[in-house]
Amino acid sequence: MTALLSIAAVSKRFRGLVAVDNVSFEVPAGAIYAVIGPNGAGKTTLFNMIAGELVPDNGSISFAGA
Repeated sequence: MTALLSIAAVSKRFRGLVAVDNVSFEVPAGAIYAVIGPNGAGKTTLFNMIAGELVPDNGSISFAGA
């Protein structure tokens, strides 16, 4: 099955703070996934990169093959 959302080795830094560090996963079409973690773990930063509000420093994000 082809992944609807693909996150490959994504990282994001803000000055000296590593907000997201080398995150990779795929979400197949029709699947439901959750991103969980404590406050400050980088969940919002990850979602902002998926939405295109932030640009990853490293890695790639693709949705529906684009």
